[in-house]
Amino acid sequence: MSQISVVLTDDHVVVRNGIKLLLENSHEINVIGEGANGQEALDLCKQLTPDVLVIDIRMPVMNGIMAASKIKEYSPNTKVLILSMHDDAEYILDAAEKGASGYLLKDSSSDEFLKAIKTVHEGKKYFSGDISKVLVEGYLNMKHNTDPTEEVAPTDTTTVVDLTKREKEILKYVVHGKSSKEIAGILNKSVRTVETHRFNIMKKMEVKSAVELIAKVNEIASLKAELL
Repeated sequence: MSQISVVLTDDHVVVRNGIKLLLENSHEINVIGEGANGQEALDLCKQLTPDVLVIDIRMPVMNGIMAASKIKEYSPNTKVLILSMHDDAEYILDAAEKGASGYLLKDSSSDEFLKAIKTVHEGKKYFSGDISKVLVEGYLNMKHNTDPTEEVAPTDTTTVVDLTKREKEILKYVVHGKSSKEIAGILNKSVRTVETHRFNIMKKMEVKSAVELIAKVNEIASLKAELL
């Protein structure tokens, strides 16, 4: 069985070295190139045509999502797996829409990491966690099935949502793009506590994802003004 060739891109050398060691110890994967930013990743992929590009999001020169959007111009058969510490739905959705075949969190187990690489190499999608996968697939299907000629109901700007002071505080951070982990750090709360508040907020606002949540905030003029 031939090895899966991988180009690994992360702007932290120590992180790259650790990931490379993990991958090559599996004996199923061969890291054939390493880069420190998105443009280096693209140039390496053009030169080496790897099976999979493993890339972080936040890097200098060009981020990982932008690199994913350009990969077909450089190496049409290379699959992109985003490896990130950010678990926000917005990042996951953006990565999927820009052409990434998978999205994995950096705190994932080594077994899941190897599974993700094998999955995207086979031409399938892999998103860390069942919830994220369902969210991405559901959102993309919704976009593809939307009839642009269909009439849209008028926006209700008078809607009142009964949120607590703490829920409004957390919602404000969500609207400004903060992850649950970042919000927990700011408020000195556990991630589980923040996630519970987010669940209650989404339930009260009758939405099923962070994307829908932000859209709902934009629909409610009084709430938008209070948060922004």
